[in-house]
Amino acid sequence: MFVKSMMIPKYKCITVQQDENLGEVLKKLEEHGIDGVPVLNGEKYIGTVTRHGIYKHFFSANQEKAAFLQNRFAGDITVNQDKFLLGDEIFETTLLELKDFPLLAVVDESGRFLGAVTRSDVLEQFESAFGMHRKGVRIAFTSVETEGRIARLAEIAHQFHEHIISLVTFDETDKLVRRIVMKIEKKENIDRFISKLEQSGFRVLDIYEDL
Repeated sequence: MFVKSMMIPKYKCITVQQDENLGEVLKKLEEHGIDGVPVLNGEKYIGTVTRHGIYKHFFSANQEKAAFLQNRFAGDITVNQDKFLLGDEIFETTLLELKDFPLLAVVDESGRFLGAVTRSDVLEQFESAFGMHRKGVRIAFTSVETEGRIARLAEIAHQFHEHIISLVTFDETDKLVRRIVMKIEKKENIDRFISKLEQSGFRVLDIYEDL
């Protein structure tokens, strides 16, 4: 999935202009329950202001709170001026960038703000990939990394008429072994299905049922 297909479009984003004072910025953050906003100069993205950044600058400013919030502006304390997305990145690559930062702006080739991707957006996509919002049986197992193993898994699932809610794979330290986490709908034949997996060389590590 590409960033452009999951970003919050500009018309839905909370943004501030560079000449808005920090009191106005903080009010927007608190009203909307968010930790950061893109800062614009007209339509052009020039950086991001975060709640943490406002507090950090206040504590080092040696000013009264009211004066600081009134006389300092969004453009004064922007960060991530050169850190943004163009929309054609795959969303997985944004996870590390968003680990310690609330959002990334998406811009066009001329720097015009198009939208944003937030940390919660990325986490929601991972939750979806794991089928966390649907009830079912989660099976974790390993498989030798050989050609056709995923196809064999699909064949077994089809044989038992299993509906796969999600399927995620991970590489082990030993690159000859792959971990697989599969979530399926609960059926009466679950024991036979797992037995068939084991007979076919899949080593079951864990089985968990969402209630």
